[in-house]
Amino acid sequence: MIDPKLLEILVCPVTKAPLTYDKEKQELICKASALAYPIRDDIPVMLESEARQLTTEERDALS
Repeated sequence: MIDPKLLEILVCPVTKAPLTYDKEKQELICKASALAYPIRDDIPVMLESEARQLTTEERDALS
């Protein structure tokens, strides 16, 4: 579980947009860049090179 206070201050390193927490996948999602940043051992990995591109279905679900 990610600390809600941490989630309030974290932003996408690419777009500086806010992130949403996907508890099931343990990822932080940026709607603006369509990237998902992994959370490993309760630590968000906020590197663009570690992020995965959201699928079309995932992007559509965010709309």
